[in-house]
Amino acid sequence: MEKSNNQKQSFLYGAAWLTAAAMIVKLIGAPYKIILGNIIGDAGFSYFNTAYSVYSVLLMISTAGLPVAMSRMIAEAESQGRHNQLKRTFQAAFGIFFLLGGLGSLLMCGFPKQLANRIGQPDAWYAIAALGPSSLLLCLTSAFRGFFQGQGNMRPTSLSQVLEALCKLFIGLGLATFIVLTYHDVPLAAGGAIVGVTCGSLAAVTFMALAYRKALRRLPSSDDAPESYKTTIKKLLAVAVPITIGSAGLQLIALIDVGLNMSRLKGPCGFTQAEADTLKGIYDFAQTIFGLPCALVSPLSVSVIPAIAGLLAKREHRLVQATEESAVRTMGLITMPCAVGLFVLSEPVMALLRGYSGDSLAIAGRLLSILGICVVFNSMVLLTNSIMQAHGHASLPVINMFVGGLVKIVVNYILVGNPRIHIQGAPIGTLCCYLCITVLNVFAMRRHVERAPAVTRNLCRPLLAAVPMGLVCFAVWKALALVTDSRLFLCAVPIAVGVVVYALLVVKLRIITYADCMLLPKGEKIAKFLRLSQ
Repeated sequence: MEKSNNQKQSFLYGAAWLTAAAMIVKLIGAPYKIILGNIIGDAGFSYFNTAYSVYSVLLMISTAGLPVAMSRMIAEAESQGRHNQLKRTFQAAFGIFFLLGGLGSLLMCGFPKQLANRIGQPDAWYAIAALGPSSLLLCLTSAFRGFFQGQGNMRPTSLSQVLEALCKLFIGLGLATFIVLTYHDVPLAAGGAIVGVTCGSLAAVTFMALAYRKALRRLPSSDDAPESYKTTIKKLLAVAVPITIGSAGLQLIALIDVGLNMSRLKGPCGFTQAEADTLKGIYDFAQTIFGLPCALVSPLSVSVIPAIAGLLAKREHRLVQATEESAVRTMGLITMPCAVGLFVLSEPVMALLRGYSGDSLAIAGRLLSILGICVVFNSMVLLTNSIMQAHGHASLPVINMFVGGLVKIVVNYILVGNPRIHIQGAPIGTLCCYLCITVLNVFAMRRHVERAPAVTRNLCRPLLAAVPMGLVCFAVWKALALVTDSRLFLCAVPIAVGVVVYALLVVKLRIITYADCMLLPKGEKIAKFLRLSQ
């Protein structure tokens, strides 16, 4: 797609950049964790994860809602040509990010031993201290990313994410290996691995700062009078605080859910601690696979916020609706085949990736099948949350997520405690949770959003292509199982056939439109290849 330097990237164009970066980061992160675990062992890896657990809580408080508020306000200012207000928004947000990130770094760097002792892993203090600076660095990086994302430019964010992952891979693994071979100190080696993460954060913030300076010089001059810092900060916090509270609430519900599942498995179900741990481990791995297709939707939900906010500021409600429906349609194109594929091929997938067999494979397959259905609803939650946040209804998704979380706890309590269902009740609870939130979000959009997007219509067509694909995949798997027991063939061949069938059906049923292609990089070439016309 031809784009001038001054033309704002479309949300799908930006999403394509973020999606590509997410895939690269995943490809880098997978071998990083595998190799790191082999270098520092299970104990060292637990220290590494302990540091991350502290870091994640601080990071969630610092960055859960503020980037959304910042992106939306910058998009509004940019669409109105108020570049002084755009700069003021960035400066106010940068100050908040600096304060929150600085407090997080001070806590981790100043009290690493106390935090490690509090968690019950005293030897994790090296890793906590090494990761401390990242709290500030990543907060500053988030501020710069919000500056670009608010203008619809996702390229700097994408490149910085890849740079961050590469530093983590090479510096972290290099330091961990050197310390283990030289000093034979596992806790220190875990800290060395974390230094790679901190170096990656430093590289990312440096790259983003340079990109910001270059972009700032290119901003057109304007004579608009910016709002005061106090007013700007109030507007930022009005959006950020509800989202942060919602994220904190979901984190709390997730922690309660973990403890609840274990108590129900060991209580009414009568499993031993070891048996309950094993069942939870199988479920955790199924959740890891479930998270992969959902990660591809996150860039779409990030990109759609500034796009909608900018159009709303210009009162172009028809274009807002068209953008939202294009986002829903694109989400469906991504998630429907993933959901159906995981539902019908759950057993060969779990057998290949984890090596399960017998009863463990049967349980794992059922867990992943249910979570496969969850993919669509989880993605709908991500997207509908972003749409409502872009429209200024940040509190509604928070309330809906709390309701969904409570539904999950109730369902899990009842089903996981049933000896005939046990751990299989956990993904059913997850499905009920996301289904509930999706329904509440859709009703909220219809009530509060002018020209709400048509969700059902834009999801049905991808489903029409995904269901036949699923039937073909299932048939190929069962046919291959009669002639081979190779886990690789039983998983890879049905998936490859499914990709071809789905692509042919998408083109044949005209599920992707010419207008959709024009929003993608090289859209004209894609439309020509798919033989789509205006």
